[in-house]
Amino acid sequence: MHRSLARLAVLLAVTSLVLGACGGAASPSPSASAAAVASASPSAASQGPSVPPTVPPGGPVQIKWFCCLGGGDDQLKTFDKVIKSFNASHPNIKLVLDHVAYSGARDAFATRLASGNPPDIVGPLGVGGAHAFEGQWLDLQPYIEKNKIDTSGFDPTLLNLYKEDAGTLGIPFAIYPSELYYQPDMFDASDLEYPPATYGEQYKKADGSTVEWNYDTLRDVAMQLTIDKAGKNATESGFDPKTMVQAGFEPQRDDLRTMGAAYFAAGKFLSDDGKTVQIPDAWAAAWKWIYDGMWKDHFILTGPQYNSQGFNGGGYAFNSGKVAMQENFLWNVCCVTEAGGNWNLGALPSYNGKATVPMNADSFRITKNSKHPDEAFTALQYLILGEGHTDLLNSISGFPALKSEQGSFFQQLEQQKDDKGKLIYPAGINWDVVTAGIPNADVDPNSEAFMPNYNKSLDVLGKYNTRWQSTPGLNMDTELANLKSELQKVWNAAG
Repeated sequence: MHRSLARLAVLLAVTSLVLGACGGAASPSPSASAAAVASASPSAASQGPSVPPTVPPGGPVQIKWFCCLGGGDDQLKTFDKVIKSFNASHPNIKLVLDHVAYSGARDAFATRLASGNPPDIVGPLGVGGAHAFEGQWLDLQPYIEKNKIDTSGFDPTLLNLYKEDAGTLGIPFAIYPSELYYQPDMFDASDLEYPPATYGEQYKKADGSTVEWNYDTLRDVAMQLTIDKAGKNATESGFDPKTMVQAGFEPQRDDLRTMGAAYFAAGKFLSDDGKTVQIPDAWAAAWKWIYDGMWKDHFILTGPQYNSQGFNGGGYAFNSGKVAMQENFLWNVCCVTEAGGNWNLGALPSYNGKATVPMNADSFRITKNSKHPDEAFTALQYLILGEGHTDLLNSISGFPALKSEQGSFFQQLEQQKDDKGKLIYPAGINWDVVTAGIPNADVDPNSEAFMPNYNKSLDVLGKYNTRWQSTPGLNMDTELANLKSELQKVWNAAG
C-alpha cells in the first residue's frame, strides 16, 4: 500500500512488540512463524535441490534487493543477517541490499527502473506500493511451476490477491486482516451485548430480539455508547457533542479507500475501460454514513476531536481508551495495549448482507526486467518460504500467510510480558475472528488497486479525506462529484 508516515510508525511499533521490546519486555521471543518454516513442511514450499550449487566460472551472479518502498528502514541488521546466511548457502549467487530510506525510495526506485538496470527483488512491499509501479513486475507463475512450489498451504483468497492480468505477481508472505476492536466495559456500562464474535452471527438487542450485525445496527449501538460530560448518550435529548468524553465508533482513517469504503464492500476507482474514474455505490454510501456519523449523529469523532490530546493515543483514538469500537488492521495490536487491559476483537459488520474484511499484505516481488530472473527467484524463495522467512517475518511483525503458522503466532502474543512480568495482552482475546475474516478479504478487487498517476491520485484522496473530517455542512453528493472530477483530471494528465 501507499505507506503514510502514520502507517509506517505503526509498523515500526509493531516490530518492537513482536521482538519482545514493547512495554519493556523482559526478553525477546521468537516469532511463532518459526515452527512450520523451520521444519520446511511440504505445505510451505519445495526447498530446491539437495546438491549444493557451485560457483560459476565467471563468479556468483549478483542479485540486488531493493528496500524500502514499504516497511523495513529499521530492520537493516536483520536483512544483513538474512543476506549473509543466503550467500553462505548459495555460492553461485551473491545477494546484495540496495537500501534507500522510505522517504526517498519511490523516486530512487523510479530512477533505477529508468536506468535499464533495475534491482532484481523489491520488498517488503505492499499492494499499493507495487501498484505505484504498475507493469514493472515479473510473472512468477512459470518459476513457481518450474521449482514445484506447493501453494496449498495458503488460503485461496490470499493467492488471488497477487493474480492479475499480467500473471502471478507475488507469493503471500505477511498479512494484516481487519477486525472490530471493542471495549467490553463500555458495553457493560450501557447494558449492551458485545459485538458478534464471528461472521454470520446475529446481534442481540436489549429487548432480546436479534438483528443482522450490519452498519445500521452498529450505528444504533455506537450512538448509545457515545457519552458527553453530563452522562447523556447520542440518542438522548440534550446530548452535547462538543463535550463528548466517550465516542462510540472509529473508522479506519489512514486512507480514504479504507475510511469506511472497503469496509462496506470491495471496490476500485478505475473502471474496466482502464481510464475512467468510477465511485462504487458502496463506497459512496460508506462516506456518507461516516460523514453523518461525525457531523449529524455524532458517534464518530470529527477531525478536530480525533486530533485532540484527549482522544489521541498510540496513533489511533481507540488507543486512548475513550472509544468503544474501532475498525482497524491487525497491525494495530502494536499500540492497542494503551487502550486498557480489557479490549477484545469482534466481527466486522455487513453491508447488503455481506461482510468485507479489508486486507493489507506485504511480500517481495521481482522486477520484470531483471537480468537474472532464475537466480532472483531462488533468492525470493529463500526470503518468503525458506530459511530467511522466519527472521523477516519477525522483523516486520508479519502475521504469517501460511495457515499452518497462524495459530502459534497468537500463542506467542499471549505469552508476551512486560519488564514487570505482567502479560501484555488481556486473557481471552478472540483471535479466531482474525483468521475467520480472511475468506472475506477485499481481494477482488483490493482497495489498493491500481490507479493511473498513483501518487498524485493519493494526494487527491488525502485532500478530500481531510476536508470531510474537518468541515461540517457539506453536500456529500457534490463532494463525491468533485472528487470524481478531480481524480479524472489527474488521470488525464498522466496520458
